[in-house]
Amino acid sequence: MSEHEKKEKPGMDRRSFLARGGAVMGTLLLGGCDELSRNDTVKRILASAEGLTETVQRALLTPESLAREYAPEDISPDFKANGSTNPQTPDYLKLAQNDFKDWRLKVGGLVETPLTLSLDELRAMPSRSQITRHDCVEGWSSIGKWTGVQLSHVLDQAKLKENANYVVFYCLDDLGRRGTEESRYYESIALVDAYHPQTILAYDMNDETLPIPHGAPLRVRVERQLGYKMAKYIRAIEAVESYDDIRGGEGGFWEDRGYAWYAGI
Repeated sequence: MSEHEKKEKPGMDRRSFLARGGAVMGTLLLGGCDELSRNDTVKRILASAEGLTETVQRALLTPESLAREYAPEDISPDFKANGSTNPQTPDYLKLAQNDFKDWRLKVGGLVETPLTLSLDELRAMPSRSQITRHDCVEGWSSIGKWTGVQLSHVLDQAKLKENANYVVFYCLDDLGRRGTEESRYYESIALVDAYHPQTILAYDMNDETLPIPHGAPLRVRVERQLGYKMAKYIRAIEAVESYDDIRGGEGGFWEDRGYAWYAGI
């Protein structure tokens, strides 16, 4: 059986089904996120659905089950950029002007060996390429090719402590547009998803350097979850025991505003 045939096995059809359902529900429930995030009834509905989604996906898919991967001819000619597309924070603009030569990824928190890595150092690590579909909570999808280092490789170098349960991504874009650290984008995922073979820190898209609208210099790809989980413009990764005391305590920028944390598809 070829590698491509392995990726097309029937088990992956469940993901397509869940993705379409998740996108529809996301559009219906989360389209007006500002108003919905203040509605207690909607919050309870989302919390209930969120728990069911995670339970069902964990039951259907093993930790190693792969999201469907596509052929090069399936790549979308126009891959829509989600969220921030051109950060204007002073530190990001300064880094972009120098082609991110001075950018460094800090890896810390509950680790034995904190890391500070340049793009060149990340590129020197073993890489993985994958052509996958990006499903946005707004209801659209696009297919693209991503190349980067597996997050598990970086975490193994940092040597996680036993009480680490989650990985938090801190970003350079100020999606809250308030000019404060608290308004910058952040996200979190569980270790089981951080160690998934398709979870990569991507620095290339479609065989070219990752462009700014899609998260340069580095973004995470978490292929079994919705697009807002895939943080862009990453500057730091922190291993934590709990995210309850981070920002709004819900595990992410949009989660603090009413979105589901797990966001599985």
